[in-house]
Amino acid sequence: MGKKEEILEQALKLFSLEGYENVGIQKIVDSADVKKPTLYHYFGSKQGLLISLLDTYFNPILAELEAVCKYSGDIVKTLEDVTTLYFDFGKNNQDIYKFIQSMKSSSLQSEARLTIESYKNREFNMVKNIFILAENDHGNMKGRSFNFALTFLGVIGAFITSFYDGECQLNNDVVYQSCRQFMYGIFS
Repeated sequence: MGKKEEILEQALKLFSLEGYENVGIQKIVDSADVKKPTLYHYFGSKQGLLISLLDTYFNPILAELEAVCKYSGDIVKTLEDVTTLYFDFGKNNQDIYKFIQSMKSSSLQSEARLTIESYKNREFNMVKNIFILAENDHGNMKGRSFNFALTFLGVIGAFITSFYDGECQLNNDVVYQSCRQFMYGIFS
């Protein structure tokens, strides 16, 4: 592993454990066993390091999300595909998932929140678009895509958090049940 990758890996560990705002450059370089000029050479700043982390770890999941958010007439199947993607990501990338979630809920004016905002909006809009497209097939959904997307992502997040707490599994049965329970309220 090269120095750049080592800095990214150590920064991710520290940020996921302590939060972005609580970790300084010195702690990162000490953990990665490099000098400050090395970090600045690769990333320019702490925020540059953060952007590189998001590009390295969050952009790939957003690209996969874009691929599964293709609504083709079966809303439940589309939501199951999205849920499976998030569950797999949450199971296999706990540090990254927790770090991203912490940034999304950080103070509105914090550097972390301002930096992740465009990634967060891209993610949300892809999910919201599923519900917008489904409105043509399900008239009772009209005008509520924002609420559906927000609630749906919240349900997924709650299951992943419960998995981390050892309270549930993230498997095909949970995908099936959670998506059908979510849609039951819309279809009824």
